[in-house]
Amino acid sequence: MTNRPGPAPATPSLTQRRKAATQLDIARAAAELFTEVGPDGTTAESVALRAGVALRTFYRYFRSKQDAVAPLLAGGADRWRASLAATGPGTPLKEALEGSVAASLTPVDETAAEGLRWTRGLLRASAEDPALRAVWYRVNQESEERLREVLAGLAGPAADPLEVRLAAAAATDAIRIALEGWAESDAPVDGPGSPAALALRCLRALLDGVALGNAEPAS
Repeated sequence: MTNRPGPAPATPSLTQRRKAATQLDIARAAAELFTEVGPDGTTAESVALRAGVALRTFYRYFRSKQDAVAPLLAGGADRWRASLAATGPGTPLKEALEGSVAASLTPVDETAAEGLRWTRGLLRASAEDPALRAVWYRVNQESEERLREVLAGLAGPAADPLEVRLAAAAATDAIRIALEGWAESDAPVDGPGSPAALALRCLRALLDGVALGNAEPAS
């Protein structure tokens, strides 16, 4: 593995930003309906109506009502990876993982808290809908694959690829298990029993014995 940074991401065009905003509007509408009326009461038509878009627009972006929530479920993982990638050189990777997990799951404002509550509603709804549960697992698998690249860059070229892969799987599962456990409870979004507290507990248990060394500056 190399430790060279990739090219800086291009600034999204206006069209791309509008597309992403429309997708997120639809995702939020779908999350609200799944939470309010459950999987059986939610249809693609009702999601489109709640989002204020035509049904053909809905199907331009998503294949099904369940698929529509993927951007919302993936948003937290995207922020987590960005936080981890920005870790200072020389930080032990376990410490970097713990810090980024805690930061990404601790709501800093009402919007972030609302996002966690939507996730809780969706995970509860997924107990009744295998297709919705499949979207959740797919989002986690995609997150794990992207996380592996971030960890490889931080660990440096001497890191064992197998341990990098194990760490990525453990960290992803820690957050998934924490969110699922939290969703089954009535614990708050912050403090004892919160997603951040549970994720740190899971992460420390799952990463025990994985020695990846320290993050090194990119060269």
